[in-house]
Amino acid sequence: MTVSGDSQFVELPVQGMHCASCVARVEKTLDALPGVFEASANLVSSQARLRVNPELFRIDQAVQSLASAGYDVPVRALRLDVEAMHCGSCIARVEAAAGAVSGVAAAEANLADSSLRVEVMAGDFRVPDLLRALRDAGYPARLAEQGISARQQREQRDRQELRHLKRATLLAAVLTLPIFLTEMGSHLIPGFADRLQAAVGITPILYTQMLLATVVQFGPGWRFYRLGGPALWRGSPDMHSLVMLGTTAAYGYSVIATVIPGVLPEAAVHVYFEPAAVIITLVLLGRYIETRAKGRTGDAIRHLLALQAPEALVRRGQEWQLQAIEAVAPGDRLLVRPGERIPLDGTVLVGESWVDESMLSGEPEPVRRGPEQAVVGGSVNGNSSLEIRVDRTGEDTVLANIIRMVQDAQAAKLPIQAVVDRVTARFVPAVLLVAVITFGVWLLLGDESALSLALVNAVAVLIIACPCAMGLATPVSIMVGTGRAAEMGILFRGGDALQSLRDVKLVAFDKTGTLTVGKPELTHLELAPGGPSDEKTALRLLASMERHSEHPLAAAIVAAAPSDLLDASAVEVTAGQGIAATVDGRALCIGSERFLARQGIDLSGFSARAMELAAEGRTVLFAADDGQPLALIAVSDPVRDGAGEAVRRLQARGLHCVMITGDGWKTAESVAAALGIDDVRAETLPGDKAGVVRELQEEGGSVAFVGDGINDAPALAQADIGIAVGSGTDVAIESADVVLMGNDLRRLDAAIRLSSATLRNIRQNLVWAFGYNILLIPVAAGLLYPLLGLLLSPMLAALAMGMSSISVLANALRLKRLPLGG
Repeated sequence: MTVSGDSQFVELPVQGMHCASCVARVEKTLDALPGVFEASANLVSSQARLRVNPELFRIDQAVQSLASAGYDVPVRALRLDVEAMHCGSCIARVEAAAGAVSGVAAAEANLADSSLRVEVMAGDFRVPDLLRALRDAGYPARLAEQGISARQQREQRDRQELRHLKRATLLAAVLTLPIFLTEMGSHLIPGFADRLQAAVGITPILYTQMLLATVVQFGPGWRFYRLGGPALWRGSPDMHSLVMLGTTAAYGYSVIATVIPGVLPEAAVHVYFEPAAVIITLVLLGRYIETRAKGRTGDAIRHLLALQAPEALVRRGQEWQLQAIEAVAPGDRLLVRPGERIPLDGTVLVGESWVDESMLSGEPEPVRRGPEQAVVGGSVNGNSSLEIRVDRTGEDTVLANIIRMVQDAQAAKLPIQAVVDRVTARFVPAVLLVAVITFGVWLLLGDESALSLALVNAVAVLIIACPCAMGLATPVSIMVGTGRAAEMGILFRGGDALQSLRDVKLVAFDKTGTLTVGKPELTHLELAPGGPSDEKTALRLLASMERHSEHPLAAAIVAAAPSDLLDASAVEVTAGQGIAATVDGRALCIGSERFLARQGIDLSGFSARAMELAAEGRTVLFAADDGQPLALIAVSDPVRDGAGEAVRRLQARGLHCVMITGDGWKTAESVAAALGIDDVRAETLPGDKAGVVRELQEEGGSVAFVGDGINDAPALAQADIGIAVGSGTDVAIESADVVLMGNDLRRLDAAIRLSSATLRNIRQNLVWAFGYNILLIPVAAGLLYPLLGLLLSPMLAALAMGMSSISVLANALRLKRLPLGG
């Protein structure tokens, strides 16, 4: 970004421009943005150059507008750990500071885990500029270190901070207790104050209180000066600034009343060492409890981190050496003994054992793993030793990907959070204004003790205001909700999915591999007259051709055939329909009835038998040899355990269920009937699934699509919510908004329940956080005094302020108890 007079020049890389009309469309899109004086696009360099007003122009708006027009600005995501972000008002300031840095396309801060996620334009973006801008705004930050060990180090830092806060709270409480007892004793024990003053005198008591209060104020309470002072100086006060101002006012007034009381009106000579010290103690106690509770919101990540083995037995030469997990590279050979956790993703080379993968997949039963089978890091080896070859390390492992998905979902912002952030950004300045007005009104309208009353009520206003509760209301619910989802084997790829899933009206299922096991078995091979003399010969011919197909039905035929297969040539696969090839000089084809009929092959001799098998729920295929019927093949793919119950649970919620399959109508209707689904879209080609989803969307309502295969990716992307079964392909998982780990479709109902419960929890938190401030700030200002003669003690205000944040956290933590079953 370059500066010229009152304007700045910004260059954006733009992908997707292919012709002059694209250039014109990009320029028109950018010209329409606020703050853009002129925009020019270059087709050769694939860049747009803008002259903008830096006060009005926002890069994130430009990126979004270009995306809506069909053009992408390449960006990369960075995650930062941010210090000194303690309340809701901090969120907007952190995002504003980051957003002002050249090259930042979007910035989202999360109070619950003190993180900042930024999207920056690929190219010459400089990270030091971003870190400097955040530091200048009062929020030192560092790039979040990647890798599981780095996350474990962050956990250690968080525990250390909690210990420091605990020590500060205990010290403040010990020092505050004598002040509290000397003041409250007169209220609780008749004659206590008179006897105490007679014994030691009023002056020693006051100076002792002042000494203890001074240590509290500038010892444990120094954090409020350290954090709140710079924020106030920059003109961006936060929660620490409010506590600092309130306690300093009470403490300073008390020092004057103790040391030089003659400067105050006689009726206004009161000391407030007790409120000042008690406020600091209670606020610190509230922060300690809040920090502990916030730590619990990250339990899901913590449990996942615990699955990573810190060390591994690695083959080095002829010896096995115990080495740190960071020293292991792909291709290394590991020894995993019985009962040990498998360190990293790999392939078994030697040995067979039962492996417990429940902590990752949610499947309760151990699975048998042997040579050439994959194992996942974090799972537990059973009864035998395994030697494995490492395939993936670091951020490429399944465990690291799961942790990253959970963290991304926890860091996501729902649309309602944008409104909350705008309110909290102005909240603290508004509270300061209310406190000044409160002080002025009491000073003008009060009696001879007006000064002390004005001070007490202004302090109460400063202390009771709680931007923390408003800032935490949404992110803590998202953190706990997505964390609980991960424990249940449900991974949300973002906050939008968490919000949108509850609004789904229709669920469309792919059949093979989703509603069924996805491992078909050959059950019938019936030959046509005039074909090969025996089934083995026919099966050998067909399998020689089918081994060139990746379809599960082809795999079933190959699995049933003898191993001595023949070479095939001129192989031609028609996706979702069939395959043709030349084998042993014979022109063979196998596929659906429609596929063979299109080639003019008469299958009427198989019609009756085909209808019988299809009515049993079997997938029926036909084979031909040189244009003549060769065989009828039936393949059975059992319905997945729990699929029928999953469908019934969804229907009980009022959701409409649809099954989409490439099978013929008879087979599809039989399987659907067994599952309780009455809406079937059969004979659907793989490329047409997205079109079927589009049709369902046009019929009305939000549509979720559940699939597991490569050819499901377009439909997953087209649906309002794409849901992938975790045992499916990587392509399907990458295209999905929600991933169900393992194969239990009943988790889909749990995901919808959790989505609804999380959004309900957020609403409750927001009502409490906003309601608390709206109702109690006027009470703290003395609104009830003319009516009921009631004033709110600053000490009670401090207690209420702490409880407001704790209540929001406690309410969010209730989501941890959400059961898996309905």
